[in-house]
Amino acid sequence: LKMPWYLFYLPLHLLTAAFLCHSVKVTTTSSQKSFKTDLFNFYHSLILADGKETTIHLLKDIPKRYYFALEEGRALAPFTITVTPCDVPIEWSILVQKASAPFLGKVARGDPDTQEVSTSQKASSMASTIFNYKGNSVETYMGMSSHSALYMLEFLSTERDTHITVYLTTDMTSGHLYPELPLDPRIDVIGVGHTTVTLTWKHSPSVLQHRENIQYCLLVNEKHNYKSLCAAETAIRSSGMKLPPTLALSLSSYLLEPQQVMILSNSELSIINKVSSGEVRQICLGTKNTYTVPNLSPSTQYYFDVFVVNLLANASAAYTGTFARTLEEPEPKVTELKEGKVIQVVLDEKNQKFYSMQYQARHKKIQFTFQLCRGQVQVHIEKNGKTVASENISGLRYFSLRGKLLDTYLVKLRSTEESNSSVKVQVAPRFHKPLFPLLPESLKIKSFSKLRTCNSITIAWLGTQEDSKYCVYKKRIEDDQAWMELQRTDRCSGPESRHKSEKVLCKYFYDRNLQRAVTTETIKGLNAGTLYLFDVYLSGPSGIPIRYHSKVVKTRKNC
Repeated sequence: LKMPWYLFYLPLHLLTAAFLCHSVKVTTTSSQKSFKTDLFNFYHSLILADGKETTIHLLKDIPKRYYFALEEGRALAPFTITVTPCDVPIEWSILVQKASAPFLGKVARGDPDTQEVSTSQKASSMASTIFNYKGNSVETYMGMSSHSALYMLEFLSTERDTHITVYLTTDMTSGHLYPELPLDPRIDVIGVGHTTVTLTWKHSPSVLQHRENIQYCLLVNEKHNYKSLCAAETAIRSSGMKLPPTLALSLSSYLLEPQQVMILSNSELSIINKVSSGEVRQICLGTKNTYTVPNLSPSTQYYFDVFVVNLLANASAAYTGTFARTLEEPEPKVTELKEGKVIQVVLDEKNQKFYSMQYQARHKKIQFTFQLCRGQVQVHIEKNGKTVASENISGLRYFSLRGKLLDTYLVKLRSTEESNSSVKVQVAPRFHKPLFPLLPESLKIKSFSKLRTCNSITIAWLGTQEDSKYCVYKKRIEDDQAWMELQRTDRCSGPESRHKSEKVLCKYFYDRNLQRAVTTETIKGLNAGTLYLFDVYLSGPSGIPIRYHSKVVKTRKNC
């Protein structure tokens, strides 16, 4: 069954009649009926729906055409077409084919004469282009439609496969699918900090008229601005992420990917996507038109896009995007280290920046000493700008370094825990009198289970070859306090920080043979079935004490 050329130019309501009339002389078989049905469905898929947003998928370098015409019985009517590219730039145009009403009527009856067909066939090659556009911006065309004209929309993507959305409407009285933008749709940057940018924009007229159905959504990224929410979502998905639809912003309706973080605070919903080019944030703000974007990186350029969204129709309009660069991070304050002097540094867990100290060497051989008081601390040492040591320290740690006179050393400290950390620091020549006493191989306290009774505990600890003073302290604690007591212990504090009632004894001892430098002590007068915390303090010639690791032991309940 050959199809006349003019069927390609008929609107849907005439296409069916013309096709049926043209095929009246053909014997009707089941296969021909099936063919008619398939052909009808094929053309139906190419007719652009009125009043509905249509998603169109384009293959690279293959044009796609859609048609529309005014419904029969209407003379002239305005119409608008809005095309939204969702990825790469596209080319699109609107063509119009004129046809006389008598001719369309004859086609509907199935009796156009040969001359009219020939004339119209020649005219078909002369369809006029009334609009064309190339780019990736959202573009709207407004025109006047006639029932004696067939309109064709042609779309082409020359870069890669992509998709677009097209919205056609001839009803100008039922309101707008897309929210309206203000006369000045720019986003203004009114404040820039090290980690924040403050933005403001003029209200959409749609927000003022339909406040309950309209909201603003802000998109933040480090790559570039997006001209539509559709384009932004496509870019994020192409990075392996799943961005939730704007309509599905309730926590119960969207399952986050492992690379996503959802934050809900002060009725603002933020979704952070981790992508290869940095993180992309989508923040929905309700109807607020001023917002300070927090938690940005210093000295980084960010791009900001605001979309006003119709929640009922899931349609959006984009403000003109902007960008801003956060301020450079201020140079950290550097403390001067004085030779031989001990300083104690408290590191805030909320501030993960390094605390910096500087020392200019007066000797070729120097030694840095670090005593960890609380938490966990990372130590980083540079000499003349080059790293010479970097590690997480525990307990007491020495770094012996060799260099030249006037070498500049920079010491950086940072807490690696979620709680405050504290450390003591000293730098001195290597031949300088030791700040801390000679330490044993281990600072652990051992208790003997077999020697444990209802009112006594026996403990032991290692000593050194140097005659030193050891003081033992005990503290009664509750069963559920043990972990907390151990966590908040200040390992740099000395016996002076303890209550006098907690002191058990002090004694001196040493042994030239390290294998025999062990001492034991039995603490009596304890309560049965009670938990105790035991501490041993070692004091050397310098007078600065070293605290052994605390030991928690419970006396027997029954004896």
